[in-house]
Amino acid sequence: MVSILKKPSSLVHEICIEKVDSWKLFKFSESLQQRMELLLEKKKADQLMAEEASELEAIGELDRIFTHINAMMVAQDVN
Repeated sequence: MVSILKKPSSLVHEICIEKVDSWKLFKFSESLQQRMELLLEKKKADQLMAEEASELEAIGELDRIFTHINAMMVAQDVN
């Protein structure tokens, strides 16, 4: 069975901008956040299918990217 890697860009429609204090930060939509939590639970229970692992990897990549961007935006505002 060949697993197709899901691209993080395929999930970009699930990103929103939310005002938190004085910052506008990138956040996952509620549905994407819930999906990530479900996939993490399945991974922890060792019940993750190959396609789901690819999806979780894509979501994780987006999470790392937007966490970094948000941290940079907050740091620039503080300085």
